[in-house]
Amino acid sequence: MELSNVETPLAAIDIESVTVALGGQKVVNSVSLSIKSGEWLSIIGPNGSGKSSLLRAMAGIVTSTGRILIGGTDLSQLAPKQRAQMISIVPQIPVVPPRVHVLDYVLLGRTPYLGRGFQPTKEDLQYVLSVMDDLDLDNVAERYVTELSGGERQRVIIARALVQQPQILLLDEPTTALDLGHQQEVLELVDKQRQSLGLAVISAFHDLTLASQYGTSMALLVDGMVTKSGKPSEVITEESLKEIYGANVSINRDGNTLSVVPKRQEDSRN
Repeated sequence: MELSNVETPLAAIDIESVTVALGGQKVVNSVSLSIKSGEWLSIIGPNGSGKSSLLRAMAGIVTSTGRILIGGTDLSQLAPKQRAQMISIVPQIPVVPPRVHVLDYVLLGRTPYLGRGFQPTKEDLQYVLSVMDDLDLDNVAERYVTELSGGERQRVIIARALVQQPQILLLDEPTTALDLGHQQEVLELVDKQRQSLGLAVISAFHDLTLASQYGTSMALLVDGMVTKSGKPSEVITEESLKEIYGANVSINRDGNTLSVVPKRQEDSRN
């Protein structure tokens, strides 16, 4: 189900020389990227490379220098309600208030579209329930979010982000705590929205196989700087992963799909 109250043109995001400093140290250093509507940019890199900080800068959560343009408009010039209608983020460590039911929490994603009374409409509720059903959450609607398993809670966070109907979706390790089946379920749902609605998706991944399978483009971040960008097949090579991660891997290619397999130096099993 789609709602008709989101009619603004879909926006691309342009990042121009963005730098983020935390505690006096640059964790993102002069990053420039351009993501068009309908694209999925996978950001990869070692721990501490600045992936989360870059996503938080795009969402306006942390202070940054440089420019972040949404459809040509500077992010800093957007009112909070406008920003919330355009950008949604799934953080790596979300803050969940206690004693909030799943349905009520997911409904919070509709807040940017509610009137003065902040009461969701029948259409809002129907849309929220359809997204929850897609993510196998209909059977936990009346439970508290804090009572859920890690995987269930992650799907609730993603459901809230999706019902916000953003034009740009930021995902920070979206498959954390999800089993294999729910990883595919969540990413396929996001990809369906990308293709059908022109959603721009920017996600940070540790799983290089998922990053390459869902990303239409990829950026490798090292020490806060983009060292390589392009198609996943151009960014992910045995040589680059050895250099950046110190990992021995083999890369299996099947058409446009590739998978990264760790390679043991010596298998001592009988």
